[in-house]
Amino acid sequence: MAEISINIVAFDIPYPADYGGSIDIFYKLKALHANGVQIILHCFKYNKSEQPELEKYCQKVIYYKRQKGVRFLFSRLPYIVITRKNKQLLKNLSANDYPILFEGLHSCYYLNSRKLKGRRKIVRMHNIEHYYYRGLADASIDFFRRIYYGMESRKLRRYEKVLKHASQIISIIFDDQKYFADKYGKSLCIPAFHSFDHITVEPGRGSYFLYHGNLSVEENQKAVRFLLYEVFNNLDIKLIIAGKNPEKDIENRSNKLENVELIANPSDEKMYELLRNAQGCVLPTFQDTGLKLKLLISLFSSRFVVVNNTMVKHTALADLCEIAYTASEFQNALRDLSIQEFTAEMVEQRKHKLEKFTNQYNSKELIKILTSE
Repeated sequence: MAEISINIVAFDIPYPADYGGSIDIFYKLKALHANGVQIILHCFKYNKSEQPELEKYCQKVIYYKRQKGVRFLFSRLPYIVITRKNKQLLKNLSANDYPILFEGLHSCYYLNSRKLKGRRKIVRMHNIEHYYYRGLADASIDFFRRIYYGMESRKLRRYEKVLKHASQIISIIFDDQKYFADKYGKSLCIPAFHSFDHITVEPGRGSYFLYHGNLSVEENQKAVRFLLYEVFNNLDIKLIIAGKNPEKDIENRSNKLENVELIANPSDEKMYELLRNAQGCVLPTFQDTGLKLKLLISLFSSRFVVVNNTMVKHTALADLCEIAYTASEFQNALRDLSIQEFTAEMVEQRKHKLEKFTNQYNSKELIKILTSE
C-alpha cells in the first residue's frame, strides 16, 4: 500500500480518552497508525495539557489555544465553532495537500475557506449537533444552561449548511447517515472507534449490574436519576454507578439506597474490571442522538445489556440487548437476567454480530474514503 498522509482536526485533545468524542478520535488515531497512515493531528487545547502519548501515533501533533469567553456567546456562529477559529490552523492546513478529516461541526470553521478549495475534506459527524443540543436543553435542570443549549441548537441548525463544502460526511449511525445524505447527498456510516480490539466478554455470572458514563453530562444524569428513583429504589439487585464527576444529588441519593454503590472517577483499569465482572450493564437514555459509545463498550466487554429503545434505535444492535420501555419493565428484565448464565454460545454470537463494529474493520473503511477521488 502506498503511504497515506492525512490531517485530522480534533475539537479537543483526545487523550486521556475519557468521554465519547475523545474515545472515538483517540482509538481512530491508533487504528489508522496501525494501518500505516501518517497523521498530522491538529487539536484545541483548553482543559487538558499537551499529551506526549499522542506522538506514538502521529507524525506531528500541533496544539492551538481555544478562545473562550462570554463575548463569543453573542456571535451568529455557534459557540463551539467560533471559539475554535485560529489563523495558524488554516496556515498549517494550507502547508500540505493531504486530505483533511474535520472532527465534528466544532472544527469546521475553515471548511469553506478559499485557501482549502480543491482539497479532499471529510467531516466526521458524531451527532446531528442541533438535535443533540436541543436534547441537552431538555435534559438540563439549570435555567441558564437550558438557555445556552437552546441558543446553540438554533445556531447549529443554521450553521450545518457549511457541510455542503465537504467532500464526504461520515456519520456514526445509519439514521444520521440518511439525514445527511438527504440534505447534502454525500454521507457514509462508520460506527464509533473504541477501546476494545476484540470481544472480552467472559461466560458466567456476576453479582451486580453496572451503569457507566460521564456523570457530569446532563443526558447521563437524567438516566442515572431514572435508575435511582424509579428502578432500583425498590429492587433487591445491586447497582454500581461508575463515572466521571457525579453531581452531589446523585451521590446523596446513591448513599441512601443500600443496593447502590457509586464509584466516582474510576481508573481505566477499574472500569474494565467492573465491566468484565458485572452480570450486565443497564443503560437507559432519553436522548435519541448518535451512537452511545457506552453501548458498544458494554457489548464488547460485559455480559447482558439492558437498554430502552432510544439507546439502540437505528444502531443495528437491538438484537444483542434486552429492551425495556418502562421502569417496571426494566425491573422485570433485571430480575430475569440476574439469575441467568451468560454462555460461551452467547459470546460467539456476539463476536459474529460485532465484526463490523471493530476498529480494524472501520479503519480500513475510513482509509478507502480518505484515498478515494
